[in-house]
Amino acid sequence: MTASQLVGKTAPLFRAKALFPDQSEGMLQLSSWQSKGKYIILFFYPMDFSIVCPTEITALHDRIEDFEDLDTEILGISTDSIYVHEAWTNTAREDNGIGNIAFPLISDSNHRISRDYGVLQESEGTAARAMFIISPEGTVMYSLVHHDNIGRDVEETLRVLEALQTGKPCPADWKPGTRTIE
Repeated sequence: MTASQLVGKTAPLFRAKALFPDQSEGMLQLSSWQSKGKYIILFFYPMDFSIVCPTEITALHDRIEDFEDLDTEILGISTDSIYVHEAWTNTAREDNGIGNIAFPLISDSNHRISRDYGVLQESEGTAARAMFIISPEGTVMYSLVHHDNIGRDVEETLRVLEALQTGKPCPADWKPGTRTIE
């Protein structure tokens, strides 16, 4: 199944190793996060210590309060190991690291999750730069896949999230606070 074919369907569940904001390691189960009754932004990125990835992750981290205000949890995932995630979070931003961040980084070293979400780049063994917005009920409401060289726009992610949360049709160029289609 491709990433776009997941829209409107139940998000594939998974259980995987994760590095949490307090630097602890443990198992993360998507179903446990869904039970919080919040939206989930599940974003895949190609690899730690790359050029574009730290810009995206730190941009999401820097806007974490905006996502919290919208009752949304963020989960990052790559095919790197938990140990690489740890090294990356222990590296300063100015040295191509990300420092401490406010959301978990999941390790998909066996590629199962990336495959289930239709974003595994088989020849590279990495996940594509992809994002899914999952409703509190567990439905994939949005998917986006970018070329690895292009970072995602946090403002656009927030705009789409807010549009989804209206529960109504939103016209092109809709912005929060403007009219939806009735």
